[in-house]
Amino acid sequence: MMTVNPLELEGMHFTAVTVELPKTNLLVISNEVGYIMCGALDVDLLNDVLKDRKVIAGRATGVKTIDDLLNAPLQKVTDASKVYGWEPGMTGKEALLKIA
Repeated sequence: MMTVNPLELEGMHFTAVTVELPKTNLLVISNEVGYIMCGALDVDLLNDVLKDRKVIAGRATGVKTIDDLLNAPLQKVTDASKVYGWEPGMTGKEALLKIA
């Protein structure tokens, strides 16, 4: 099953997507600037192969819900996201508010 819900953080609007897969969930929170995602996100691919696209993205691992994704520290971020002040260790919520 897949769910798509609006998500408001401190008055800023995002979209939260959960895809329930066998034995795992795919989680994404995005807006028109960038997104954070569960461990399925390949940050190295975005930084290396798709570098010219300047994708603003970050990955958190060990998350099972959208709330987990918001509160978990980002394990890895794309090079392009650093323009917005993103860095590994900040929470998903902190990163999203920087692109709101």
